Formats: sequence, structure tokens, C-alpha cells
Amino acid sequence: MSKLNADQPIGVFDSGIGGLTVVRSLAELLPSEEIVYLGDTARLPYGTKSAETIRRFAHEDTEFLIERQVKMVIVACHSATSAALPFLKKDFKLPIIGVIEPGARAATKASKNRRIGVIGTPATISAGEYERAILAADPNARVIAKSTPLFVPLVEEDWVDKNVTHQVIAEYLTSLRDDKIDTLLLGCTHYPLLAPALDRFFEHKVKLVDSGDETAQAAHEVLKKMNLLRDTSHHGSCRFYLTDLSPNFRSIGERFLGEPMHDVIRVSVNHEG
Repeated sequence: MSKLNADQPIGVFDSGIGGLTVVRSLAELLPSEEIVYLGDTARLPYGTKSAETIRRFAHEDTEFLIERQVKMVIVACHSATSAALPFLKKDFKLPIIGVIEPGARAATKASKNRRIGVIGTPATISAGEYERAILAADPNARVIAKSTPLFVPLVEEDWVDKNVTHQVIAEYLTSLRDDKIDTLLLGCTHYPLLAPALDRFFEHKVKLVDSGDETAQAAHEVLKKMNLLRDTSHHGSCRFYLTDLSPNFRSIGERFLGEPMHDVIRVSVNHEG
């Protein structure tokens, strides 16, 4: 790999388009940076696949981004961070960061009573990586993890403020409220869109930690340390690559991104065919 330079883009990949919430955080924090986003929408969800398959997919996604001359790769997928991040760091010689450790560190800093709730998809919660990362940062923390699988389809249907969504939130999270958590880690890239409803449920008494925001902050720190931050005189933009263009990808993606999606290109990253 040739020497990295500050004008190269930041690469971000996810199994779908939920990772656009990470892109949104990146663009807000680092508006000068070029971003290349890969959503492997043809093979989602990763969370139901074996660890070996997730690692292969993540490897192919990373190779795709490196072919586009990125200076850093952000794994904006909780399942891929959990299953593949150590392998990617070993196999590739550029900075690679995931979404789990930055969020876990921020949650331990935010919590005053050391009772931290974590919500995510079944794959993320069953892997236990968030609990391990939180306890590594604060061995005395109490972590209450909850699988919340219905949150993703509710967000994708744009039902973030419907009665049914408030009912589902109450069904899933009443036990966490009863446990007196003071911090809730949003362990899925879809979940920031539910933040207003979650805040209302917890009566504004619980700090919501968005892994996307924290991952963007971690990216900033790494790039600054390596002298790879782009000059602030530039105005950044984003290129989008998806492996499948579903009928509603643009409407969902633009909600996640918070602005129109331009330059969306369909690609293949599967090296087997």
C-alpha cells in the first residue's frame, strides 16, 4: 500500500444503509473530509450469518474501499465489528476502527451510577462485545443488555413517533428503567433515529450514547495523531456505493443521512462471482 495522505477519503462500510448515521456524524465533525460509503445491501443482514461468513464479507468490503484509495476504514456495522475487527486490523496496514469500543468508552464516562443499559440487535447483544468493552473500561459497571429486534423495522418504516413504537419501547425497556440505569448505549446504527422517543420514555433522565458520534470522534483523534486530517479550506463530499438498490433505499438512506443522497452507484464486492 502506498503512503497515506490527508487528501485521501475516509472509507465507511456497513451491511446496509444504517451506517449512514455514522457518515452523518463524520460529516458534521469533519466537514472537510471526503467520504466513501459502501453498503453491502445485497447480503444484509450480517447479524444472522456465521462469524466466518461475516469476516469474509468484511474482508471483501475493506478491500473494495482500499481499492478506492481510502486513508482509514470505519466498520460502521456492529456485527462486523464484533466478528471481524481484529482480523481486519491484522490483514490491512491502514487505520481501521469499529463502532463498539468508542461507544463503550463514552458510556462509562457518561454514567454517574455505573448502571449502563445497552440495546442492539440479537446478534450484537448475544455476542456480548459491548459488555466486555464497558467492563474493560470500568470493571465496576453494571451492564444491562437488551435485544430490541423490532426497532430496526420500525425505523425503516419511518414509524419513529407512532403509538406502536412507543408501545414497543415500553415493552422492551421498562425493565431497564426499573433497574435505574442512567446511561443507555444505542448499539445499532438505526437507533439514533429513535432518540427522541427513547428520551421521552426515560423522561429525559437517561443519557443516550450514540455510537456513531463517538466513532466519528475516535476517527478524528486517530487522523489527527497520524497527521492525516484534511485541510479545513476544503469542502468534503460523499460517494455512495451499494451492492443492491432496493426500491426504498433512497428514502430510508436520506433519513439516516439527513440530506439528499447523490452519486449512488451499484457495485459488486463478491470476489466469488
